[in-house]
Amino acid sequence: MATLHPFRALRPSRDNAVRVAAPPYDVVNTREARALARGNPDSYLHVSRPEIDLPEGTDDHADAVYARGARNLADFRERGVLRADGEPHCYVYAQKMGAHRQVGLVACASVAEYDAGLVKKHEKTRADKEDDRTRHIDEMGAHDEPVFLTYRASREIDAAVAGVMDGAPEYDMTTQDGVEHRLWVAGGDASARIAVLFLSVPALYVADGHHRSAAASRVHALRKGKPGEHDRFLAVVFPHDQMQILAYNRVVRDTKGRRAAEIRAALEQVFNLSPADRPEPEGPLSFGVFLEGRWWRARVRPGSFDAEDPVASLDCSILQDQVLAPIFGIADPRRDTNVDFVGGIRGAKELERRVNEEGWSVAFHLFPTRVDQVMDVSDAGQIMPPKSTWFEPKLRSGLFVHAF
Repeated sequence: MATLHPFRALRPSRDNAVRVAAPPYDVVNTREARALARGNPDSYLHVSRPEIDLPEGTDDHADAVYARGARNLADFRERGVLRADGEPHCYVYAQKMGAHRQVGLVACASVAEYDAGLVKKHEKTRADKEDDRTRHIDEMGAHDEPVFLTYRASREIDAAVAGVMDGAPEYDMTTQDGVEHRLWVAGGDASARIAVLFLSVPALYVADGHHRSAAASRVHALRKGKPGEHDRFLAVVFPHDQMQILAYNRVVRDTKGRRAAEIRAALEQVFNLSPADRPEPEGPLSFGVFLEGRWWRARVRPGSFDAEDPVASLDCSILQDQVLAPIFGIADPRRDTNVDFVGGIRGAKELERRVNEEGWSVAFHLFPTRVDQVMDVSDAGQIMPPKSTWFEPKLRSGLFVHAF
């Protein structure tokens, strides 16, 4: 079962929502956040990236940063930038990016179900990032950014969510990146009905936000026995058939001093390689390879991987197992500085630029991981390789906050 709770969202007014809305904290660095928030005291980056209000060079994990985040959230509430709804609600959040549209439910998920494995994970978390999010959430007394969840789609839930969208949206805006965002407030009866329907959903899956959900669990443990809704965490839940995953590509630096022709010869030992007229792979089990100033098509050889293993059969696993480790000596892609990861949103031109201008030896354009593969790995209790998925569009922060 999946327990979803209506909540009293802290959120901006309709007229101010576009000024408040901001990219997630982990999509922009400090320099980018400073630039985006410059001249806008209502930008949510003052809460999610509070170091932008401290002197340049301040350690992101300094005590002053966490204290400033709590102070900025309090300031947003005092100034009325964020106001709490009078009653608990679920909310419907629709995004449109180009031709792609996805509609999710904003609600609070259960920490107990996360701890019990009913909210399933597919990534390892880093201790330092968990520590950071735990302290950030705990000091603010709020889940300030949502976890991005998915579930196996249900026609009944789709219909109930669509019913909420019959009325006019509370927010209707387009952000600077061209993504359209709309938000509807579900009435009490609709919120309750949707929550009941989710009780028949066997499991939820973390798409993005592994560190935030892990931190929510830790904050609940820290506050156990104390009052407040710290037993739940903020989430946006999308049906799996509306999710969009883009490629997560790789650039590699050869440390053996091989010429491009020698690298190509090494790749031909494991893949079927041929010239390509476009960068994108034709489908799963193939890669675009940028080498020698042009694109090649690399096809995986049948029988060269375990097709029954949900992790070993992923394209990113095959690339790691057959190329990155044996040919380039990259055994631990999480830490090795001779591989870097490039989100598919940046396109093939970025891969070409990095090889041509930054000295990387070769670029690999992957076919996007499918959402059913993510769920299969999670169901098997396994972990995907790092940087396996790039979900788009990203959720906008600041449109709803769960203060507990």
